[in-house]
Amino acid sequence: MEFVINLALLVLGFVMLVKGADWFVDGASGIAMKFGIPQLVIGLTIVAMGTSAPEAAVSISAAMKGSAAITIGNIVGSNIMNVLVILGISSVITALKVEKSTVKIEMPFMIAMSIMLLLLGLDGTVSFTDGIIIIVFFVIYLAYLFWMAKKGMGNAEDEIKELSIGKAILFTLVGLACIVIGSNFTVDAATALARIFGFSERFIGLTVVALGTSLPELFTSVSAARKGNDDIAIGNIVGSNLFNILFVVGISSVIIPVPFASGFIFDFCVAIAAALFLWLCCLKDCKLKRPAGAVMLLGYVAYFLVLWFK
Repeated sequence: MEFVINLALLVLGFVMLVKGADWFVDGASGIAMKFGIPQLVIGLTIVAMGTSAPEAAVSISAAMKGSAAITIGNIVGSNIMNVLVILGISSVITALKVEKSTVKIEMPFMIAMSIMLLLLGLDGTVSFTDGIIIIVFFVIYLAYLFWMAKKGMGNAEDEIKELSIGKAILFTLVGLACIVIGSNFTVDAATALARIFGFSERFIGLTVVALGTSLPELFTSVSAARKGNDDIAIGNIVGSNLFNILFVVGISSVIIPVPFASGFIFDFCVAIAAALFLWLCCLKDCKLKRPAGAVMLLGYVAYFLVLWFK
């Protein structure tokens, strides 16, 4: 009975996270528009951070509850899943074109930031000082996005829903409440399930929680690939991975120091290898082809088996 209750709470938590993020983005974007903030700015900040809201809420909640393995596991697990599973599925559906700027700048930056986070965590903690360093790079990344958008090189402007100020405030508050409550359900249920099955919090964070919080990226990228919006499929994943590292870990570690267990060194090496493989596959002709997608999916199966039997 305890298993059924916790599984139901986990699913409910995921649903609240995904819907809450949608409502929060719609509401916050609506309020920003009412104050005359340009769509460009809204698209680069509120909307872009929207798909990382589930990871942020779960990671911060887990850190504050002392479930550090879920905090780091959720982030590195999501980043591995985003590349190997979501881009793997998307590129198997159809070969994906990639923007030159994504290959030349954003992918190498994603690899560099993954390596930086690994190095910062080698002493066993992502500290307040580490968080400040990460946030500095986050500001640099945002500045780069603004520069790209101003030059007309990126897809920064999103379709922002027109809402009355009353509805916008309601959407924002309800969305925020869903994110907070959903993250609590997710962390508590995931921790309980780990205990019931004898799995480690690290395993649960890297797999189950990572999958749940990656649902927005999965829906967005697969839908974009099916519609032929290739640059959105790839750009969404690269951008989300960078937001996970720079925004989520940065904010989490500034609020409370985040323990970094030695077991995560292997997982970060996998995340870096996955990002490097993605970059090398796209380097020659700015395309992620079906064979590469198949290799990515097989790579995730191998990684999952290692986690299972480790």
